[in-house]
Amino acid sequence: MTHYGQLNPPARLLMGPGPINADPRVLRAMASQLVGQYDPAMTGMMNEVMALYRGIYRTENRWTLLVDGTSRAGIEAVLLSGIRPGDKVLVPVFGRFGHLLCEIARRCRAEVHTIEVPWGEVFDPQQIEDAINTVKPRWLLTVQGDTSTTMLQPLEQLGEICRRHDVLFYTDATASVAGNALDTDAWGLDAVSAGLQKCLGGPSGSSPVTISPRFEAEIRRRKCVEEGIRTAEHTDGSEEMIYSNYFDLGMIMDYWGPERLNHHTEATSMLFAARECARVILEEGLDQTIARHQLHGGALLAGIQGMGLEVFGDQNHRMNNVLGVMIPDGIQGEQVRQLLLNDFSIEIGTSFGPLAGKIWRIGTMGYNARKDCVMQTLTALEAVLNRLGFRSTQGEALQAAWNHYDHHAAPAGGR
Repeated sequence: MTHYGQLNPPARLLMGPGPINADPRVLRAMASQLVGQYDPAMTGMMNEVMALYRGIYRTENRWTLLVDGTSRAGIEAVLLSGIRPGDKVLVPVFGRFGHLLCEIARRCRAEVHTIEVPWGEVFDPQQIEDAINTVKPRWLLTVQGDTSTTMLQPLEQLGEICRRHDVLFYTDATASVAGNALDTDAWGLDAVSAGLQKCLGGPSGSSPVTISPRFEAEIRRRKCVEEGIRTAEHTDGSEEMIYSNYFDLGMIMDYWGPERLNHHTEATSMLFAARECARVILEEGLDQTIARHQLHGGALLAGIQGMGLEVFGDQNHRMNNVLGVMIPDGIQGEQVRQLLLNDFSIEIGTSFGPLAGKIWRIGTMGYNARKDCVMQTLTALEAVLNRLGFRSTQGEALQAAWNHYDHHAAPAGGR
């Protein structure tokens, strides 16, 4: 019989596009003893989670809760609960995760329409409004921050556009929330979903979701028929079964609400993690957390450019927390990644699609949005590149990062 030793993962500094090293406070919270799902203490913690994530999402939405599963679970819950068969949806695609929204929407039997820009660019609001005028969709499905391109799509003007055209407005904020500004209510978002494993500073496995009263009303219009199967209503009065039980937000809301109707067994340890992620950020201050990501992301950018490397994409619209770095001519990107991993225990990201083999993606997010993480990564990357024949002025990367820190004060309470 094979003997398996005690679990002992290698110590890594995760400086890719996610997941990142979880905050130790979050790991300690996950080690807390379990309680029953209907214990008053558990109900109290669920209510605390809802309140905390209203602060993270900057919303007054009552229904701000967790979907058990990775960030994709939150996406599927919103789309499966919100899209009726035959609905027109519009997806502005500027990276891999816009294509993911298209795929999931098609599985919801939507009529999917897309507009696209080259990877490394984002959309002007007028481009999106022009497409809305042409398509006349029921939903606008967006990605705020797409780690495949490291770009951040501006959302501030889209809510007003959607309201004028009676369009429901969703964004996937997995890679962006808590590292970049996101104002759910002020921007007119009807639904937002995310995951813990990036700027929120936790492990993958829980998806915070918030939904507006407008979207809630749409969900509540769906009828319950025999055997509890919920159906989607068509405009002609006909109905079609909703195939997902697990991702049915109407049922999940009944579980999280005062009725506490049985739907699933809550992933208690992940709820503890999600609670601590939000608590830590709000204790620091959400604005300070975003400023911290901006500070350390800017220092990484300065160091990379100081090393003589080029960066990818429109830098006016990059995320604070992920940087695309062009792989120099004559350098094998995977060889660099392996040397960083094996000799320094630092992980940076590769890429895929049209950027495969062309860029590295380096993250400064969550618990790893820290000065020491930035400096270690720059030091190791410069050493590896020099060993492989890329010539840079020794130490220029660190000096550039230090200069950035000297000229930009650390946020109060930040690292």
